[in-house]
Amino acid sequence: MTNPIIPSERVERAIYFIRGQKVMRDSDLAALYGVETKALNRAIKRNIERFPKDFMFQLTEKEVKSLRYNSGTSKKGRGGRRYLPYAFTEQGVAMLSSVLRSPRAIQVNIAIMRAFVRIREMLSTHKEWVRKLDQMEKKYDVQFKVVFEALRKLMRPQKEERRPIGFDAGDENVS
Repeated sequence: MTNPIIPSERVERAIYFIRGQKVMRDSDLAALYGVETKALNRAIKRNIERFPKDFMFQLTEKEVKSLRYNSGTSKKGRGGRRYLPYAFTEQGVAMLSSVLRSPRAIQVNIAIMRAFVRIREMLSTHKEWVRKLDQMEKKYDVQFKVVFEALRKLMRPQKEERRPIGFDAGDENVS
């Protein structure tokens, strides 16, 4: 097997969960394919009949802000995008292979499809662990309840608690 054109970790970092689906943004796809975002979107618009709403959708301003916040990218400024980005589901990414036909596009599509499969496998494994934990909890007595609660806590996604930045004029602890 030859070395992949792009590392799988790079592809996996570009997959987001939006509207309950695993998707990739047009700008991330364009970077992976080695083309400008506007060139990618132009190719898609020339073949728009291949991209129904369950393959591709436009993000809302709120979704874009959420992605910007979660990924730590800067705010859009001068020279930024004029339109809201598009998100592509796994089927939409697969359809891109019929629109973009370069050798790089083929290799990138293969890497992306493998990343989607890996993520699907990880999610199903997580569900399997939860099911097994439920079965074990029913089987063992109350003395193991603390252990099961600790395991469930570890399996939950962690939310970062952030302290607000700046001065609060209503702060009573100011001397």
